Amino acid sequence: MTERFADLKKIPPEPAARVMSGVNYKLKTRLDLPASATVPEVLTALAEKEAWIDVLKLLSAALPPRECVWWACLAARDIVGEGPENATPCLKAAEAWVFKPDDKNRQAVRASLDNVYVDDDTSLCATAAMYAPGDMGPGDLADFPAPQGAVEACVFGMVIEAVGAADDFDGHMQVVIDRALDIARGGNGQVEALASSPTDKQEEGV
Repeated sequence: MTERFADLKKIPPEPAARVMSGVNYKLKTRLDLPASATVPEVLTALAEKEAWIDVLKLLSAALPPRECVWWACLAARDIVGEGPENATPCLKAAEAWVFKPDDKNRQAVRASLDNVYVDDDTSLCATAAMYAPGDMGPGDLADFPAPQGAVEACVFGMVIEAVGAADDFDGHMQVVIDRALDIARGGNGQVEALASSPTDKQEEGV
């Protein structure tokens, strides 16, 4: 395991195969690893093969739901831009839920989805936030489980959209991966800011 994938304290220690099966994911890359291989071990093997799409897929499955939604929100910001003036209703609601995951903000997430435009990719962030607690929504909907793998699929889709929209596909792929790794270590995913100001103190993670 390389240093890049070390100390991912927010990722469960169970085998990566179990993590993937829990959300009905399968890797396309064939790896010569035991079934007991952990997420960091599998990430290392995938990186050695430059199987970056599978790296994104595994990270979306392994990150906790709330942290996963935040990763998607950062990807959405790559597309719409920073600042409150650029946030779509779906993105604004999803970001608010990440910082305060209560029923009030979840109701706002649901309202943003009720009025979403068909071509609004940031609806993936809101959909992930809606299902992140593990059920269909607040109130009576809490009695029904969320669709299996819905959060992970939405986050993976949002991240892929951001990478595909970037001028430098390969470079931005690595930025997006490093964001997820920073979040997995308890950071806030702002790896570009950290890279430009290495002496600055990292803000508290989500």
